[in-house]
This record gives sequence, structure tokens and C-alpha cells, in this order.
Amino acid sequence: MASLAMQEAFDSEIIGLRLREEIARRRMSRQTLAERARLSLSTLEKALAGRRRFTLATIVRLEEALGAPLRDLDEPAIAPAPMLAPAEMGSYSRPAVEWIEGDYLTLRPSFGTPDAIYAYCTQIRWSERKGHLVFTESDRVDEGFEQAGFVSMPHLSGHAYLMTGTAGQYRMIVLGRATHEGRMYGLLTTLQVGVGSQLVPVTSPIAFVPVDQVEGLAPGVLAQDTPAGRLASDILDTATAADFCRLRT
Repeated sequence: MASLAMQEAFDSEIIGLRLREEIARRRMSRQTLAERARLSLSTLEKALAGRRRFTLATIVRLEEALGAPLRDLDEPAIAPAPMLAPAEMGSYSRPAVEWIEGDYLTLRPSFGTPDAIYAYCTQIRWSERKGHLVFTESDRVDEGFEQAGFVSMPHLSGHAYLMTGTAGQYRMIVLGRATHEGRMYGLLTTLQVGVGSQLVPVTSPIAFVPVDQVEGLAPGVLAQDTPAGRLASDILDTATAADFCRLRT
């Protein structure tokens, strides 16, 4: 019974977030990590997608493979959940932001393929342990760059900020108010791989569309001369055409 209680005390959301950060920091593929941890790729994928809890045995194997902890072993096994998000994130309560929780198809211009749209999945959910919204990315072609972080929603601006911070390096997505369809548009600011090892700051429009609204679109690089690419391009164009964001040079 004691081992079961200890296992259930681990927050799978937090473990998943930290695991994604470690994978991104090491530029490691999920296949490589699964092999080093002596796990099946399917088990790892399901746990990261939230379809299976991280067991204590799985966490230990992953920590050994990474050489880094995924747990806060010095924290109490059970801590009271915060009632509000931290002030620096907007002091929001869960009932006030439940509308944003869900799975989204994320669309932005492809940085590597001209005139193409890059599509992947983003999940936004409430973390009971942290007491605020978190997000995780999945189904990216470049899975080593999948991001995970926190969501800031200040009341004054009405915008949502999806922030990733790893070793002092930050990436930010700013999303405007949701449309009546629940879609959100805004800007992504990140670093793009340039010549050699050079990293170049880049900003692009971005769209978050509830996955049940785009059954005809799948994650990947969508060429604009295809039906899927044209549909994705039309959706993404709304970001600037409807003045959800502005690009100035």
C-alpha cells in the first residue's frame, strides 16, 4: 500500500512536462530515450500524451537514462493545490479559464519549406499540483523541439501567453481573445536555426484551432498546392487579416 501511495503522489502532468524539457534540452529523439530506458516507444508516447500514467518503475528508468531527476523527492508527497495561478501569470482561477482547456491543431508558416504550413498539436490543461494552466506540444515533425511550459492570462490585456523557459532561453506565443468558434490567433516568437550553429530570432503568425474543427487536417508540413495546405493557409491568414496580430518591418 505504501508503494502505491507513493506512486500516485507523482503528478504525471509534471513528470511529462519535465521529460519534454529534458528531451528538448538534449535534442534527443523519443526512440533513443525509449531504447536507453528499456521501454517500448508506445509506452513512452502514451505516457507523454496523457493516455497512461507514469509508473514509479517507468520514472526511475527514465531518470537513469537521462541522468537527471524528474521528481521533487524532497517535497511532501501530498501538498494542497493552489487556488489561484501566481500573480505573475494573472492570478486566474480554474473556473475562469476552463474554456481554454483542450486539444488544438497549431498552424504556423514552415520555417524550412517555402510556401508551406507547419501543423502540430498543442494541449492546454490545468495542472492540479501547480495550480495554473500548462501546455504541451506533440506530433511535431521535429519532435526534438517540442515545447512544454506555462500559460499566463492577465485580465488587463485579455491575451494568453504560452511561455517556455529552458536554461534561460525563452519562447513565447501571444494569443488574442478566442473567436465564437474557440479559435485563437496571434504571434510566435522563437529562434530559427540559421547557418551552421547560428540561431536567428524569428516571429510569425500562429493559429490554434480545436482539433474537432479540422478533421481534414493532419500534423505535418502542408504544401499550399494541396487541399489541406490551402485550408490551413486560409485559417492562418485570419491572424493578420482579422487584425489579431500585426507584422511590422
